[in-house]
Amino acid sequence: MSEHISISDLAKRLSSNAAAVQAALTELGVEVAGGKASVDDDVIELLRDALSSQDGSTLMLERGRTPHEIGQAMGVADNDVLKHLMLKMKLRTTLTNKLPDDQAEALADGFGFQIQWVEAKVEKKAAPTEKGAPKRPPVVTILGHVDHGKTSLLDYIRRANVAAKEAGGITQHIGAYQVELPEGVITFLDTPGHAAFTAMRARGAQVTDIAILVVAADDGIMPQTIEAISHVKNAGVPIIVAVNKIDKPDANPDRVLQQLMQYELIAEAYGGEIITCNVSAMTGEGVPHLLEMILLQADVMELSADPKGDVKGVVIEAKMERGRGPVATILVEQGTLRVGDIVVAGNTMGKIKAMTDYRGERMKEAGPSMPVEILGLDDVPGAGDKVEQMADEREARDLVTQRVQDQRARELTKPKKKFSLQDLKSLSAQEDVKDLNIIVKADVQGSVEAVRGLLDKLEHPEVRVRVLHAGVGSITESDILLASASDGLVVGFNAKPETKAKSEAERQKVEIRTYSIIYELIEDIEKALKGMLEPKFEEDYHGTVEIRAVFKLTKAGKVAGSHVTDGRIFRNDKVRVKRGEEIVFEGELHSLRNVKQDVREMFAGQDCGIKFQGWEDFAEGDVVEAYDLVKVND
Repeated sequence: MSEHISISDLAKRLSSNAAAVQAALTELGVEVAGGKASVDDDVIELLRDALSSQDGSTLMLERGRTPHEIGQAMGVADNDVLKHLMLKMKLRTTLTNKLPDDQAEALADGFGFQIQWVEAKVEKKAAPTEKGAPKRPPVVTILGHVDHGKTSLLDYIRRANVAAKEAGGITQHIGAYQVELPEGVITFLDTPGHAAFTAMRARGAQVTDIAILVVAADDGIMPQTIEAISHVKNAGVPIIVAVNKIDKPDANPDRVLQQLMQYELIAEAYGGEIITCNVSAMTGEGVPHLLEMILLQADVMELSADPKGDVKGVVIEAKMERGRGPVATILVEQGTLRVGDIVVAGNTMGKIKAMTDYRGERMKEAGPSMPVEILGLDDVPGAGDKVEQMADEREARDLVTQRVQDQRARELTKPKKKFSLQDLKSLSAQEDVKDLNIIVKADVQGSVEAVRGLLDKLEHPEVRVRVLHAGVGSITESDILLASASDGLVVGFNAKPETKAKSEAERQKVEIRTYSIIYELIEDIEKALKGMLEPKFEEDYHGTVEIRAVFKLTKAGKVAGSHVTDGRIFRNDKVRVKRGEEIVFEGELHSLRNVKQDVREMFAGQDCGIKFQGWEDFAEGDVVEAYDLVKVND
């Protein structure tokens, strides 16, 4: 019989420590959530064997452990751990701060232990029950070009299958709803386009099972259609094409199917695997057939979830409403969410006070693939945030506090870009063949094809160049989101980033490179593949200093008595010394002093003493320009 037990209680039962037990559970593939795990007699027996086979001086730990956790694993008191960190290792930290691998290994080594790192298992869905997990409804997102009828199609489906059951015929909009058919149930996400679809993926939420690509039969494939295809293919989600507006006189569905072939989407009518349906959102023609195809595709995918497992879900959208507070639409992925449950959603937590479905009706519980609106969170979570059920409010509060601290630590350490061309050298050193994902934007279609063609010809034994999306126009926020979700970079040829795209790239740490000469673009990629790409820098002017006196000191050598005439000068600045129009020295400062004290910076109007690194041939009247070199993307 299986029991849900905390790791600390399990460690006491096995006469071990929590860190070693958690590592052993991870090694065995048992999921640990909220400090608890579901174990039966067989798992406990396997745990005993795993713990008994461990070398007494070897600690099996997951990465990112704290001094407290390492001390627990070694059986060493917290005070002794802190003393060793401060006195022996000269580290000023706390018992709850996560240690880098090298510091953790050094701490263990100081007490005669070695650490064997155990990789944390990727979060996975609960294992099926003995009879197999029950089927769950498919989650469907509709994407396509603007004005091709996405909203009209959604509205028709909602009116025909949902609105009749709602009080007064008024639709309760919560960003998602369900369609109930005799053959089964379908959950539709009413998200605003592929940008939102990919933004959720960038936050780790892969909620869509099937994507419906809407293409107008009169217009055919348009720029946003191409973007949507790139986003969905990158997500690895099955596509069903809905050829809309077939009621129009100039409709040409066959032309759409032929255009799709250019993007490796071969319709069943042409011997491929892509399901296509001719529909009209105005008359409703073909819509029942589309819904039937969705359920057929879902049957093939064998979608299932355990309603009795741990509750897991995703925030679809969230907002602050006057009189109600934070309101979040949740899609339940696994387990059963109930009123009164304590949940954590991203960096927010709370007890569910009320829950309503897509009809606006009050609910007490919601199972897998069901969208619900909940009240009770202490703040507004973000779209794509994971939702987890906690045992109590204290456990929830501790988890949120830890997440907030981790987020602040990441922001303070200013993480590097998700991926840049200069990372390719380390990427190619790895054993497996890796992908370099690129989004290409150019000013005209001819340039797009030229750049894509040249990139496709690049070859490297360890790195494969993949063009995820290529299109005409400026670099948009959608391009950045796609690059972020796929750990890629954006390349522009005669195409500049929009203002929103720039700020999003800075936030997501996505690299943008722009070029006006096509072969410079290709050369940079080739150099990067060979690990030879040098970073680009530009000067950031800080200030100007005038040397007004030269002092010869016995021990210190020559010092330039100077006056800051413009801006400021920093102790670690690079400098250029001019005598008239001639540059007599370029290098770095050795020291910057005010009176007899070392200082970090001096401002315009202040006097200071300067020494240069390895150079003393300065003279009264020389002008010093202070600057720094700043790395740029292009």
